Amino acid sequence: MGQEFSNRVVFITGAAHGQGRAVALAFAREGAWVAGFDIAKRLSYPAYEFGTPSELQRLKDEVESLGSKCLVFEGDVRDDAAIQAAVSETIRTFGKIDVLFNNAGICAYGYAHELTEEEWDAMIDINLKGAWLVARRIIPQMIKQKSGVIINNSSIAGLRGMNRLSHYAASKWGLVGLTKSWAIELAPHNIRVVSIHPTGVNTPMNDGLAALEGATPQEIAERSAGNLLPVPWIEPEDVADAVLFLASDRAKYVTGSQFVLDAGLLTR
Repeated sequence: MGQEFSNRVVFITGAAHGQGRAVALAFAREGAWVAGFDIAKRLSYPAYEFGTPSELQRLKDEVESLGSKCLVFEGDVRDDAAIQAAVSETIRTFGKIDVLFNNAGICAYGYAHELTEEEWDAMIDINLKGAWLVARRIIPQMIKQKSGVIINNSSIAGLRGMNRLSHYAASKWGLVGLTKSWAIELAPHNIRVVSIHPTGVNTPMNDGLAALEGATPQEIAERSAGNLLPVPWIEPEDVADAVLFLASDRAKYVTGSQFVLDAGLLTR
């Protein structure tokens, strides 16, 4: 285990599996203490598998097996009371929060004119409002510390339009606006804010989206414009490597920026 993040505290939403889990374990291997927050149950929309309580517990066990400390919380990023309770318990237990990885999110296909209001609201409330709800509970602690890093997990859809994903793209473009505005507001307090923009990632969400389309992830990747590099997607660990770099002192002058991990897709 490394020591780059020794005794730093990382709060991660959507931590039970996929990108959130990979980021949590990567930080733990570098000595960080981890607080993982996840809804840990299925939603009616989108109708694919979400994280589970058992996955959260396994995450805790694995982080602790790496010699780190870990708290896990079941909660919805739309539920301010659950967020506040988790953030307060993290600060009581660990004394601070150094890094926030705003990762919780959903994705689903649908033509804009065929979406229901409930589908639109779910996308915006989880992906965009949820990030704000979590950050507004953590930012005061970072201001008190006079330090911190916030990394918002956007998407290539946060930098371009996408067919049958208008509500998803709107939420991810919104994260760019939050990132840039928070970077301006928080720079005087030595707090950095960055958004990341992955291409497709090999996660349970990737599998679930494909299943809803009656296809395999490979078939979905082949239908899209595609990555320039000869890979259909990237791995959660690739995202984790980028997040660790951006949270580290090696990126101490990076703020308000958009960090792209697209395997060349946007170059098309």
